[in-house]
Amino acid sequence: MPVRTAQGWALRPATPEDLEAMVELRAVVMRPDLVRLGRFDEHRVRRRLRDSYLPQYTSVITVDGNFAGSVTLRPHEDGHCLENFLLDAQLQGQGIGSAVLSTLLARTDAEGVPVRLNVLQGSAARRLYERYGFTLEHEDPVDVFMVRRPPALTA
Repeated sequence: MPVRTAQGWALRPATPEDLEAMVELRAVVMRPDLVRLGRFDEHRVRRRLRDSYLPQYTSVITVDGNFAGSVTLRPHEDGHCLENFLLDAQLQGQGIGSAVLSTLLARTDAEGVPVRLNVLQGSAARRLYERYGFTLEHEDPVDVFMVRRPPALTA
């Protein structure tokens, strides 16, 4: 069942049929950061999502009923891993990503479990994650690995 909001965006469960739209969006939105890092490969950027797609843990983001992005929140070790959080570049900066992230973190906080993710070095998305309490676990020349513990476990 879709999660509807007053801002015109919604989350709905992903299906296998959603994969190609996600793959193409990933190639477009990740291109600037991957090019900057010298890591862009037209085929690899698509193949990585195709190889790791888990529709049972993935939600499609819609805006006014239209495909706008996706996000995966899959079980991982002691909590969840946030992956492939993709939003159409024309919709970024309008609060949609923050609203989606807030919705997902409310779920994980209710479970009392941490959330882990990785973001590319230098990506503007890192600032969004830091505003929501994600902190650095470790990093390498390409990726920054972050964790957010639920408020009850922070102390």
